[in-house]
Amino acid sequence: MSGITAGIGLRPGTSEADIEACLAQTLAAANLPPGVIERLATLASRQGEPGLTALAQAHHLTLVAIPDEALAGFEAACATRSTRISGLYGVGSVAEAAALAAAGPGATLIQPRIATARVTCALARSAA
Repeated sequence: MSGITAGIGLRPGTSEADIEACLAQTLAAANLPPGVIERLATLASRQGEPGLTALAQAHHLTLVAIPDEALAGFEAACATRSTRISGLYGVGSVAEAAALAAAGPGATLIQPRIATARVTCALARSAA
C-alpha cells in the first residue's frame, strides 16, 4: 500500500471531470502514477458533493470527511495559503490540511496544492 491520500477542496457543484482533471495534474506534478491514491479527503461539509462521490466510487476510493473545525490543527503543516480559505476555515489550504488529517499522525505533505478554477488538490503520505 502506498499510503497516499489526496486532499480535495472544491466549490459546490463541481463536476467529477473537473475534480479528476485536478487530481491528474497533481499526481503528474508529484511524478506519481494514477492508481497510487488510497483515499480522498475533504471538508465534512463537502463530502456529499455529487462530483466527488462519483469520483470516489469510480476509482473505488474511500472518501474521508474531515470536520471543518479539525482543519485548523494542520495550519502549520500547510505549504500554501489562500487568504479567502484561511478566513473561512482557519487554515491556508483545505486540500493540504484534509490530506494530512486523513493520512494520519506523522503524515507528510508530498505535493502542495494545485489549484484549478473550481478545485484544489494536494497529496500526503502516511507515516510508515
